[in-house]
Amino acid sequence: MKLNWFTRKGIFYLPVTLPGWLILAIAAAYAVYIFIDIDGRSHSVSDTMINFVFNLLLIGLIYTVIGYFTEVKKNSE
Repeated sequence: MKLNWFTRKGIFYLPVTLPGWLILAIAAAYAVYIFIDIDGRSHSVSDTMINFVFNLLLIGLIYTVIGYFTEVKKNSE
């Protein structure tokens, strides 16, 4: 079964179906949740940003891997 959830535009993967949009919404909601959690435990802005950027990179990596394996492939004829 071929999954066509995302399409690639440059270096970004854009959702084209409902499962793709759900994955994007979950990733964004999780990033907001992580930011609020880190901000609640941090003592400074730099402490918050240093910890958040690492987590944001991990979320982006997982999103990119999902996008890579479920993208619409063009036929190379």
